[in-house]
Amino acid sequence: MSTEKTSDAAAPQATHASHSTEEALIAGRKERAAAVRAKGENPFDNRVGEVSTVGDVRGRFESARQPDEKYDAAKVTELAGEVSIRLAGRIVAQRSFGKAAFLRLRDRTGEIQLFCRKDALGEDFARLHAAGGEVDAGDHVIAVGTAMVTKTGELSIEAKSIRLLTKAYRPLPEKWHGLQDVELRYRQRYVDLVANPDVADVFRARAYIVRALRGFLDGDGFLEVETPTLVSLIGGAIARPFNTHHNTLDLDLYLRIAPELFLKRCLVGGLERVYEIGRCYRNEGISTRHNPEFTMLEFYRAYATYDDLMDLTEKMLRHVDAELAKAMPTAHARWVAGRPFTLAEPFVRIPMDAAALAGVRVLGVPALHDAAGKGIGALLQLLDEGFTEKIKEWAQVAKRKVDWGNFRKGFGKCENAGEKLFAVYEYFAEPFLAEDYRFTPQNEGETSKSVPVFVVDHPFEISPLARRKDGDASLTDRYELFVEGRELCNAFSELNDPEDQAARFQEQVEKKARGAEETMDFDEDYIRALDHGMPPAAGFGMGIDRLVMMLCHQPSIRDVILFPLLRPEGT
Repeated sequence: MSTEKTSDAAAPQATHASHSTEEALIAGRKERAAAVRAKGENPFDNRVGEVSTVGDVRGRFESARQPDEKYDAAKVTELAGEVSIRLAGRIVAQRSFGKAAFLRLRDRTGEIQLFCRKDALGEDFARLHAAGGEVDAGDHVIAVGTAMVTKTGELSIEAKSIRLLTKAYRPLPEKWHGLQDVELRYRQRYVDLVANPDVADVFRARAYIVRALRGFLDGDGFLEVETPTLVSLIGGAIARPFNTHHNTLDLDLYLRIAPELFLKRCLVGGLERVYEIGRCYRNEGISTRHNPEFTMLEFYRAYATYDDLMDLTEKMLRHVDAELAKAMPTAHARWVAGRPFTLAEPFVRIPMDAAALAGVRVLGVPALHDAAGKGIGALLQLLDEGFTEKIKEWAQVAKRKVDWGNFRKGFGKCENAGEKLFAVYEYFAEPFLAEDYRFTPQNEGETSKSVPVFVVDHPFEISPLARRKDGDASLTDRYELFVEGRELCNAFSELNDPEDQAARFQEQVEKKARGAEETMDFDEDYIRALDHGMPPAAGFGMGIDRLVMMLCHQPSIRDVILFPLLRPEGT
């Protein structure tokens, strides 16, 4: 624990006294930096040289670690020999006992204790804040010493020299309180990463997850490409864009909402398996699952169908999770223990209309149950006949809590049967997927967990880029994957008929003319590309942020984005 005593001075509820205390601590640290300069040294030095990492050190002495996690002192001494160890890192905590001090040093690979004895450090002992010197918790230092084991069995470095590299003017949050204010954590992520090691684990995991995705796709013959993020047309998804302007060309542009149409142009050009991991932007609300800028993986595979991609998706997600377990076994075990779902069992595959009907039947509302038993057509006919006056009655007998008010509003805006089917599914089935599709282990004491659900065969009216289903032109070869009730990815067999695609673009244009905000533009160049012949193909899109949330058991998308968009301070 730091010898500087202060409350969480950065919290919004901090008192004037706590701010004054922090200002005094900062002033004291600046005075110590000035004292370093007065000695002819630099408190922002960059003379480092070759150093080991904490991970290197722990690896070297792994054979001396005993089952109880304590270290065999004699074995450590034998392995250490006469070799000195040089480490550079941040001091995250310090304790002082007169002529000795314990410093906790952290680098990118972990933490280790520095045992600082006045007899061993000599003049450098005076550098420690506990001895009136310049080194505080939060500072970056370089230390040289030998490996040893303390009386408690902890592997440590007995320091022979220590030198300040970077002076931290602001103190770290106090050990017992940490940085807990959620918005402050997002706003000052640089402190959050230091104060909360579990947070840093999530962002390390994110890097490993992206690396594993690339490795999987590269190994399956995919080529990574880059496509424009500044575009002149809205396309690739149904969402509101951000607007911008190019001065030299005097051209209004949008930040892309998806790379889809450019990636499919690559298929036309003969790049038969392509993917992109890149930023996309959607001018929409902010929630636990939505951020205006996010990272998307999209890939397209020629001569494949959406059935092929369902198999590929299961394989890819299990591969990524296995690679994460190899890279971060301790953290991964913690995340798996908290997951309410399992990836180990086969994923469920259910058509949207079947999911909608099943959801309606579970409600236990007699009129709806009877209509659902006759099929989706009968159910939609019942709802078309007017149900507003029946909602209160249905809500009283329904076995599930349904947002009846918003369902009524949404259903009333639907222009066709496909949109109506989706509304029924969205309110009566989708919110309950995690509840309805579960795996219960046979072993006594193990709790049931939800299994991922592919909702397949979406109406063509809500799928303007997907291929119509053979045998039922009202549906498309499309799926969305839900894990614990959260949408993770969207995929479909691609529409490669230029005339059908042109007609669907025209429908989008007509919707825009009627006032719909989330619509696509008519992309003439894309139609020209299809005229040249795009091979039969399937395409896939997944938010990287949501994947990290899922695998690392994080409740909000802001917990997996290093610097999420926030309102300016004070507003």
